[in-house]
Amino acid sequence: MAAPEKSIKENVSSKDEDQSQNPTSPYYLHPGENPASIISDPQLNGVNYHSWSKNFKRALLSKNKYKFVDGSIKEPDKKDPLWDAWERCNNTIVSWIIKTLPPEIAQSVIYIDNAQELWEDFKDRFSKGDHFRVSDLLQDLHSIRQGDRGISTYYTNLKTLWEELEVLRPLPSCTCSIKCSCDLMKTVKKYKDYEYVICFLKGLNDQYSHVRSQILMMEELPLIKKAFPLLIQQERQHVGAIESRVLATATDPNFGWRGSSTGRGGNQGSRGRGRSNSRGVNGGNIKVCSFCGKERHTVETCYCKHGFPPNFKFKNRSTNPSVNSLTSEQNNNS
Repeated sequence: MAAPEKSIKENVSSKDEDQSQNPTSPYYLHPGENPASIISDPQLNGVNYHSWSKNFKRALLSKNKYKFVDGSIKEPDKKDPLWDAWERCNNTIVSWIIKTLPPEIAQSVIYIDNAQELWEDFKDRFSKGDHFRVSDLLQDLHSIRQGDRGISTYYTNLKTLWEELEVLRPLPSCTCSIKCSCDLMKTVKKYKDYEYVICFLKGLNDQYSHVRSQILMMEELPLIKKAFPLLIQQERQHVGAIESRVLATATDPNFGWRGSSTGRGGNQGSRGRGRSNSRGVNGGNIKVCSFCGKERHTVETCYCKHGFPPNFKFKNRSTNPSVNSLTSEQNNNS
């Protein structure tokens, strides 16, 4: 019986020794995986620890190396056949981590040689104070406004804040041996999805108030991935309408006409002793916006109210052009 037992041990030992050559093993290092590689971006600066760790974790998982930092693979005894393979992988991972650190942080961990210890050091150092960050994120999420951003940019900024909050405050999961059947967690997730959509809608500019009201009046709010395309379509329609109005205004023969009257009787076309330009009776054809009070446009085409079209360029030659003031040579006083 001793001989078969010895044979089994030899086979196990042989199998262990081959782990570094097995592409499915965590101990395997591809020839392209060298310590000088940069496998994750951006650099860790302390404030971005959660996004940094998530990106780096994803990179390690793709290379089948995350087990070296989460404690699943412990450092073997130096007499173990896997020691050499473990040391190579460990040193490679440490080098990958160092590559994502600024000099001041890298200097503080120069004497940590174990990848798991290095990973836990950053967690202990930078994940503290999460309650303060959660407080800031909640405030930002409920106060963010679209402003002069497009729908896509505004949504991206909101999504970044929301996903960071999800990392810091993930939804709990049932750990009972007998799973409950009351769908409580589905309801909790639905409420969080509602909160996400509401934050997105409440921050939109007033020009989207109609679509916002229609969505909020729904009995079941749509998911954010359903609400976002609706607002994108509305934005395109809105921009198209503004551009059409601008084109119609620019081609209007009366655009920018300043009712100049000559002569004492104020009759247009008479060549009297004087001339006057006014916004009164004689200048009644001057367009004045009821929203911003500026001339040469109306509230229907006011950019202050409706927003500027994409890539809009002022055509006024002055250094401080007024909104909606386009160059027009019609009816200029000679």
